[in-house]
Amino acid sequence: MNEKRLEQRSSRAVLFDMDGVLLDSMPYHVKAWQEALSEIGLSVPAELIYLHEGAIEPETAVRIFCENGCPMDEAGFHRLFSRQREIFSEKYQPHVKPYEGVHDLLEKLRAMGWTMSLVTSSHREVLDRVLPSQILDFMHCVVTGDEVKRRKPHPDPYLAALSALNSNPSHTLVVENAPAGVKAAKAANLRCVALTTTLSPEHLKEADDIVPNHEALAQYLLKQLD
Repeated sequence: MNEKRLEQRSSRAVLFDMDGVLLDSMPYHVKAWQEALSEIGLSVPAELIYLHEGAIEPETAVRIFCENGCPMDEAGFHRLFSRQREIFSEKYQPHVKPYEGVHDLLEKLRAMGWTMSLVTSSHREVLDRVLPSQILDFMHCVVTGDEVKRRKPHPDPYLAALSALNSNPSHTLVVENAPAGVKAAKAANLRCVALTTTLSPEHLKEADDIVPNHEALAQYLLKQLD
């Protein structure tokens, strides 16, 4: 976990998920999952993958696959996950870019005194390849899926970020786009706003608030200082 030492507790903090929140990357991750699954004779609809984005803790992932008619064990999942990362890196990584308006939003938040963190289920090696340094530079700490004992939907990633930032939970917001991330934020007793970049609002009901796009997200976050 990378972190920048803070001299004092900031009055506001926002913890961002990466894929589907800062980066327009999920369609490419989904394609890579579908191709990896097809190689072992499994066909999975895109919506199922979107619904379970970030839920890559082996025990959780195996249960999800088995409940949806795709026989799987932990060893098989590890092989599948490794293959998905290979396909993503070889075919789709160059197409990933930040959503329009993300850089401007982060600049505004920094100017207004917000502390920012990135909390993702992606492995560090993936983050290092896809996240532009201009975005990473805004973050006071980064928590990746391979740096915590349990990934989302467990609270561990967000609890690690809170600890690193020395942030007051009541003054901290999480921005997510998928049910596993929302569950992780709520399990950490954090307020969560969900973006509908990859799923419709009915799938994000556990979030405290839902916004349709990054423009609305910017307005929502900036109002928190009123």
